[in-house]
Parts: sequence; structure tokens; C-alpha cells
Amino acid sequence: MKKINVIGTSGSGKSTFAKKLSKKLGYPYIEMDAIFWGKDWFWPSDDEFFKNLEQRLSVDQWVLDGNYTRTVSIKWKEVDTIIWIDYSLHRTLYQALKRAIVRSCTREELWPGTGNRESFRKLLSKDSILLWTIKTYHKNKKKYSKLAENPEYREINIVRLRSPKECQKYLSETGT
Repeated sequence: MKKINVIGTSGSGKSTFAKKLSKKLGYPYIEMDAIFWGKDWFWPSDDEFFKNLEQRLSVDQWVLDGNYTRTVSIKWKEVDTIIWIDYSLHRTLYQALKRAIVRSCTREELWPGTGNRESFRKLLSKDSILLWTIKTYHKNKKKYSKLAENPEYREINIVRLRSPKECQKYLSETGT
């Protein structure tokens, strides 16, 4: 296991899991959102995003945190393991809400140098992470299930973790 992509719906806990896994394995942690989001929530062109992603993935080992379906041909070119964090909708929504409230209260910058922060106003807007989670949860579940069954990816070890307990067990049994 040298190149790992942790996927899951927003709020599922993929970043927390990916950070723990990268630390345990001693691999670089790569966050796709940090590569994508620019200053003041700027969206880069796909060409720029893809180039930056390819550059970050050019090392021998990594734990990549993120979805971005349009990047599958890049990120899965050499991936050997995909870990799908697949918690229930209720659990995922709870985690997304808790994270958004904490971030709104602390006003922590999400990605250094971007100025991007969660806010209560954003939490209650059409751009809310909660609305995004609700809109994408079932769609992502279908999409990831199809990807897991796709013969094109049969060489990739796909691990589906459905609870915090399964995640903890996986982490304790992995690596060193």
C-alpha cells in the first residue's frame, strides 16, 4: 500500500481518517481541497487544478484525501488502494454540522493563505455544506458503488468502511 485515495461524502470524516492514516504510515498527506481552493474561494481552471494535482502526486507514496470525480484519470492512474468512508446519512450530517459550527466559531482559515473560512452566514446559505452533503450523499453512494464494481479498477484494493469502529480497526491493523 503506497498510493491511497480516501473518498467519501463531505462530512464523512475522510480528512480525519486520511490524516491519521498518513501519520501512521509516514506518507505525505495531500488534501485535494487545499489544492483546489484559491484565495477568497477562487475556483482554478481544470488545467491548473489538474497540473497542481499531478505535481503533488509525483512522489512515491501518499495518502490523498478527496473526491473530485473529474480527476479520477489522474489520481487513480497509480493508486493501489481506495478507502471509502461510507457512514450513514445521519452520522455524516451530524459530523458536517458539528465541523461547520466549530469552524464558524473559531474562524479558522481552512487552507493557509486563502482567507477561506466557514461562517454561520455561509452555513445558512445556498452554499451550505449541509445542503451539499444532503444533495450529494445518495448520488455519491451510487457513484462509489459503481466505481467499486467497475472492472477497469479491479487491480485497485477498494476498502469500504461503514462506521467509526471499522475505521479505528482498520487504522489499528494497518502499517507498522
